[in-house]
Amino acid sequence: MKPATLSARLGLGFAAMTGALVLGLAALAYFSLSHQLTARALDKLDGKLRQIDHLLSENNVTLSQLKSDPHSVQDVLIGHEELHLTLLDASEPGTPLTGSDTLLSPPISPRQAGNNQVRYWHWENAQGQRILTGSQQVRLPDGSSLWVQLSYARDNDTQLLAEYLRAMLLALPLLVIGISAGAWWLAQRGLAPLRQFRAVTARVSTQYLSHRIPAERLPRELAEVADSINHMLERLDEGVGQLAQFSDDLAHELRTPISNLLGKAQVTLTRERSQPEYREVLESCVEELERLGRIVTDMLFLAQAEAQTAPPQATEVKLQHEAQRVMALLQVLADERGVSLQLLGAAEVTGNQLMIQRALSNLLHNAINHCAEGSQITLTVESAPNEKRISVTNTGPGIQADQLPHLFDRFYRVDYGRARSAGGTGLGLAIVRSIMHLHHGEVDVSSQPHGPTTFTLRFPNPQRPTETP
Repeated sequence: MKPATLSARLGLGFAAMTGALVLGLAALAYFSLSHQLTARALDKLDGKLRQIDHLLSENNVTLSQLKSDPHSVQDVLIGHEELHLTLLDASEPGTPLTGSDTLLSPPISPRQAGNNQVRYWHWENAQGQRILTGSQQVRLPDGSSLWVQLSYARDNDTQLLAEYLRAMLLALPLLVIGISAGAWWLAQRGLAPLRQFRAVTARVSTQYLSHRIPAERLPRELAEVADSINHMLERLDEGVGQLAQFSDDLAHELRTPISNLLGKAQVTLTRERSQPEYREVLESCVEELERLGRIVTDMLFLAQAEAQTAPPQATEVKLQHEAQRVMALLQVLADERGVSLQLLGAAEVTGNQLMIQRALSNLLHNAINHCAEGSQITLTVESAPNEKRISVTNTGPGIQADQLPHLFDRFYRVDYGRARSAGGTGLGLAIVRSIMHLHHGEVDVSSQPHGPTTFTLRFPNPQRPTETP
C-alpha cells in the first residue's frame, strides 16, 4: 500500500484534532445551556412559590375557601401555561384540594414530608414530559397547613436542547470537511519548497554539482535545511574538483617517468648498443622506476592516513628526540651543502612515533634542499598553554605569498623543474598535512620574500576532564 502524502497526513491529523475540539466545545455548550435552562426554571418556580405563599398568608385564606374557590389562588398562574399548581391538605396526606387531574400533577412523594423549606425534583409523566416540581408546606392564618406543589413543564427547554443538538450534528461534519480541505491546502502551500528541493537534488550528479537551492524566500526552518544542503553540495563540489585535479596531476606525474622509460627503451632498441651503453640505459630506467615506486608508496601512505581518524599505536613522543634522529639521518645531505643544523627546546606529545618522524623528515629534507648553501637550519621545540609545536626554519630565498596556500596540495611545486630534478614526488607536504590531521593538529608556513621560511607543526594539548564537585 502506497504511503499517504505528507500534506494528506497533516490535513487528516489537523481535521481529527479540530473535529475533537469542536465536538468537545459543542458538548460543553450543550451542558452549559442545559444548566442555564434548569437554573432559570428553578428561579421561576421559586418566585411563583413565594408569590403563592404570600397570597395564602396575607389574605386570611382558609382550607374551606380553597376547596370552594380554588381559582383565587390559580389566578397567579394566568399567562403561564407551562405551570401547574396542586394544593394538598396536610392533615389528610394524599388528598388534593385542586389541580390533581392533569398530567402535570406530581405523584404524592415522600419529599413532601419535612419542614417548610422548598424542595425540587425532576420527574417524567406518562407522556414522557420532563417536569420540574417545587414543593413547600404553607401554614394558613387559621392554623391549618397545606402542601403547595408547583410543576413546570419543560417542553420548551427540551425542544431548545434538541434543536441545538440537531444543528450541531448537521454542522459538525460540514465543519470538519471544510477544515480538512483548508488544512490540506495550507499544507500543500507550506510544503511547496520541498518540491524545489526535489527538483534540485534530481539534477545533481558528479558532473553537475553547481546547482543550489534558493533560500532567500523560504521559511526559516526550511531555509536552514536549504543552507545545510547547499553547504553539503559546496563541499561535494570542492571534493570532486580536488579529486579530478588530483587524478589529472597523478596521471601527469606517472606519465612522465613512463614516457621516459618507453622513449629510452625504443631509442636503445633502434640499433645494437655496447655493454656500457646498455648499462647506462638500465641505470636510468632504474632511477625512473624508483621514482615511480616512491610515488606509489606516498600515495598508499596518504590513502591509509586519510582513512583513519586517529594515529595508530599512539605513545608519548619526545619531539626533541625525534628531531635529533631525523637530523642524524639527514646530516650527510646537510654536510654536502654545508648546512648546519641546530635544535632548541623540548616538549612531549602523544602520537605515532614513525609518523612524526616522517613529518619532520619531510620538512627538514625540503629545508636542506631549498636553503642557501652554508646557511643554518633551526629546529625549535616549544610548549605553549594550548599546544606543543616544533618549527623548522631555513634562510632560503622565501616563498611568494600567493603560493603559500597551495604548498600542501598534492603534486604542487613552487619550482617544478628543480624539485623534479631533486627527486621529489610533490607529495611530501601533503603527507605532512595528513599526518597532522590524524593527530588533530595542523601545519602552517610563514615566509618572507627573501627568507626566512618557517614550517610549524602544532600538536594540541589533550583536554583534561572537568572536575565535578
